[in-house]
Amino acid sequence: MGLITPDPGLVFWMIVSFLIVFFILKKYAWKPVMSALSNREKAIENALRQADKVKLEMEKLQADNLKLMAEARVERDKILKEARLMKDQIIDEAKGVAQAEGKKLVDAARSSIQNEKKAAIKEIKDQVAILSIQIAEKLIKDKLAANANQGEYIDKLMNEIKLN
Repeated sequence: MGLITPDPGLVFWMIVSFLIVFFILKKYAWKPVMSALSNREKAIENALRQADKVKLEMEKLQADNLKLMAEARVERDKILKEARLMKDQIIDEAKGVAQAEGKKLVDAARSSIQNEKKAAIKEIKDQVAILSIQIAEKLIKDKLAANANQGEYIDKLMNEIKLN
């Protein structure tokens, strides 16, 4: 039964020794333990604040990235549209130049054909004239082979000249 009912002397010395240990701990250990806990609490709060700041910064960066990507898409679409327009414009210009060159070639060919045609007609006329003169010369030589025919023919030509 001695264990169930404590002795008052033992309780007194236990309280005294507890108070001595309590005062020693309070004087030498309490402040360092409390300051370590306080420092740890402050460090945890700072870490949480930093984490919140980083989280907000990351959200902001993500929003900026999304905005930049949207702007890049718009810019890409704009550049592609301009490229298509330039392509169409270059094709149209090339078609116009090709048509103009083709027309020039056709006109040059027509002009060349006309010139060749005129030259051929002139050459034919010259040959016809030369042949006509040669035929007339032969006919006149045959007709004027005799002296009598020459005189008659000259008289006839003189009468015709006077009449005209």
